[in-house]
Amino acid sequence: MPNFVAVDDPEDPRIAAYRQIRERDLVGREGHFIAEGEVVLEVLVASARHRPASLLIVEKRIERLMPLLAGLPDDIPIYRATQAVFDAIAGFPMHRGILAIGRRAPLPPAEDLLAALSPRALVVVLFGIANHDNIGGIFRNAAAFGADAVILDGACCDPHYRKAIRVSVGASLIVPFARLASGEDAVDLLGRHGFETLSLTPAGTTPLAGLKRAPRVAALFGTEGPGLPPDLLRRTRTVAIPMAGGFDSLNVATTSGIVLHHLACGDTEAG
Repeated sequence: MPNFVAVDDPEDPRIAAYRQIRERDLVGREGHFIAEGEVVLEVLVASARHRPASLLIVEKRIERLMPLLAGLPDDIPIYRATQAVFDAIAGFPMHRGILAIGRRAPLPPAEDLLAALSPRALVVVLFGIANHDNIGGIFRNAAAFGADAVILDGACCDPHYRKAIRVSVGASLIVPFARLASGEDAVDLLGRHGFETLSLTPAGTTPLAGLKRAPRVAALFGTEGPGLPPDLLRRTRTVAIPMAGGFDSLNVATTSGIVLHHLACGDTEAG
């Protein structure tokens, strides 16, 4: 039976974690994250890795969500509020009217995550992606095209930031990911685990359309503008997406979608 708790005061201490969520986004949530909207809530509830700690829902959304809420354990409080109280808690109007606090699963070391993958695996590796829309878009593409994992360097932003989760439509709660340890060499790490490394750059020597993927392949993406570090490009196979004359770049999330589609659907070289 769902554990509904009525809230009529925005200052109620029980919903402190939801208060002024934009400000809380900036300071972090100490092992938790905010899930926003119906689709993301469905992903969180179905997740084998993350567990909701509580929910906050506008009264008018409850009936539609009952099939989903009915399956929640009764130790998870479901706070219900009017739209006016909900907006006062959040600190701005939120027409979706659906929020949840999720508990973060521990991140594995990148070494362990790669070691656990199957002989045929597709990995996304990100360097310096600091924009939450791009992170969310890349995770959405990774889920759509069956990437097995995402590896991030220390300069990448948090895939469990509220906006990144929302843009990813919950994919950052599904696709396993890990961060490189300080000083860890991504190319060496991938090589030890049998991955061919493909660096995406406008100056790449291999056109994407003609590329046959290895059974284990890692696609590397850098921040827009500077791109991937020159030293990394020298040590990997560089790949380009040919474009119309006078134009040489795409948004990194768009690039990831094109590349992952090709790698997921294309032929594989003999091992």
